[in-house]
Amino acid sequence: MRLTHALPVPVVALTLAGSALAGCGSPHAPAPPAAVTAPAPAPAESNPAGDIPDDQAYVTYRADSGGFTLKVPEGWSRTDAANGDVTFTDKLNRITAHTAAATAPATAQSVNASVVPVLRGQVPGFTAGEVTTITRPAGTAVLLTYQGDGPVDPVTGKAVRDSFERYAFFHSGRETALTLSGPVGADNVDPWRTVTDSLRWQ
Repeated sequence: MRLTHALPVPVVALTLAGSALAGCGSPHAPAPPAAVTAPAPAPAESNPAGDIPDDQAYVTYRADSGGFTLKVPEGWSRTDAANGDVTFTDKLNRITAHTAAATAPATAQSVNASVVPVLRGQVPGFTAGEVTTITRPAGTAVLLTYQGDGPVDPVTGKAVRDSFERYAFFHSGRETALTLSGPVGADNVDPWRTVTDSLRWQ
């Protein structure tokens, strides 16, 4: 014979009540905390290739001829050519100073007539820009802008497209031409202004 043991009624009632309470939240109980979503990290700043840092330091270069001084970025490599040109470079940017005897200041007409044809034959992929007259502390200069292909990278076999600014200054029977260049798209307006503003005659 199978024996069946029944729970006392109060015990059954308490068991059912406890199950009901477990399944229902108290109206006064705090809601579970909402999931906190961390803010997305700010995207890393990406500067175009060739941008000179805003905190770039400059040092004063004194021409061997003693004719002028110029501020150039600190840490750049210096190369002296046999014709007296001096060039300062980092990985992608370049500053060249060329001085020669001159009987008169350059003009927009003389630059278009004599300088542009020479550059067209020397600079691969040369494309002329504008010729304007600007003023700097060292005096009036004729500014020629143009583009050209830089040296071919021996690893990739590709050449960077460069933007050039050539400033022709005149002082005491000599012309000093400053040519500044860097990759097209690099924002070096302020550094190039620092360099050209710093020219001083000695």
